[in-house]
Amino acid sequence: MPYEMIATLMFSTMMLMLLTGQRVFGAIGFVAVVAALLLWGDKGGFDIGFAAAMKLMKWYPLLTLPMFIFMGYVLSESKIADDLYRMFHVWMGGLRGGLAIGTIGLMVLISAMNGLSVAGMAIGATIALPELLKRGYDKRMVTGVIQAGSSLGILVPPSVVLVLYAMIARQPVGQLWLAGVVPGLMMAGLFIAYIAIRCRLNPVLGPTLNEDERSEIPRAEKLRLLRAGLLPLIIFAVMMVPFVNGWTSLVESSAIGALAAFAAAVLKGRMTRTVFENSVRNTLGITCMFMWIILAALAFGAVFDGLGAVKAIEDLFTERLNLSPWMILILMQLSFILMGTFLDDTAMLVIVAPLYVPLVGALGFDLVWYGILYTITCQIAYMTPPFGYNLFLMRAMAPPEISLRDIYASITPFVIVMAGALALVMIFPQLALWLPNYVYGK
Repeated sequence: MPYEMIATLMFSTMMLMLLTGQRVFGAIGFVAVVAALLLWGDKGGFDIGFAAAMKLMKWYPLLTLPMFIFMGYVLSESKIADDLYRMFHVWMGGLRGGLAIGTIGLMVLISAMNGLSVAGMAIGATIALPELLKRGYDKRMVTGVIQAGSSLGILVPPSVVLVLYAMIARQPVGQLWLAGVVPGLMMAGLFIAYIAIRCRLNPVLGPTLNEDERSEIPRAEKLRLLRAGLLPLIIFAVMMVPFVNGWTSLVESSAIGALAAFAAAVLKGRMTRTVFENSVRNTLGITCMFMWIILAALAFGAVFDGLGAVKAIEDLFTERLNLSPWMILILMQLSFILMGTFLDDTAMLVIVAPLYVPLVGALGFDLVWYGILYTITCQIAYMTPPFGYNLFLMRAMAPPEISLRDIYASITPFVIVMAGALALVMIFPQLALWLPNYVYGK
């Protein structure tokens, strides 16, 4: 059987297993191991799985994964994130659309604490959404705000998805995280600009807090909330400043962040047995899930490398179809958006990384830059009907008065903004590459 046919058979079998509802790592790992056994016999098949496991266990930056996840859960479970939103509520309530703008700020900081979009969605839907609806904000606009803001979790460091991409693409995690800073803040800024302009044109969408309510809050309370709300920023600075200046490694910085979050919860008297147990359980569960996915992806990628499938696909696009590198790149991004209607970001990356990442390198593109393109495209795919991941998360968490039609209608302007941000990063690669080049150049 030709190698191209074997690669096609592997890919189609994997997709079929995923459609039956199997776990992502189980479907991908099973196809990889069975294909290796059939192609190279007992020794070759076992060696591929064993080599993938050893490569994973020896990857030192993987230690950052449980550290950052633990930091995020401690801050979330101890309700420090609640203080953060209360700060935005008090200080920005006097602006038109101020609470919605504050919600974007909340999402950026939650992303910087956790690295997962699910955490931002949970906090936004349970803390921000009821408050925004109570204040008379347009339900469609605020639903879109929370979905768009929570998607920043996979782009703003410490993004867990970029850790997974780094392992599969064999790129430095630190460079990928730094590459996500400017595009992430740019996207948040575009969201804020859209909210501010729209609420200025139509003040009914985002009314200000009334004068009586603002005057009821004493200045001392405002200052207390400011200190409490700035605590996550202080934790993030304590963690990232030593790393950016080269005083600590990435793993050491992640440990500092986890210890700082734990210490903050203890000092505020919120580190109860329940908070600690929930944080540890969630950290272990998510870390193990990602390790299994990375292991399966490495095994699958090793079989594809052995088959020469990547070279065959490169020849198909460049020689037979005569497509330019940029056209191939755009088709890749469109395929991510299509897959994102029924898969989450990790599943998408694991499925196509063995094909796309080597092909991107062969076409002459920077793999760190491409990691940011992939992540932004995943953000768009998260919010693309009919089966976008964030759409169903929002439906599960939203109050009854917000229908699925409202959720679908809410995301259109934000998807357009995100597509614009993606185009800017594609046209100007230095938006992603300037900061890592500057820091690592030092």
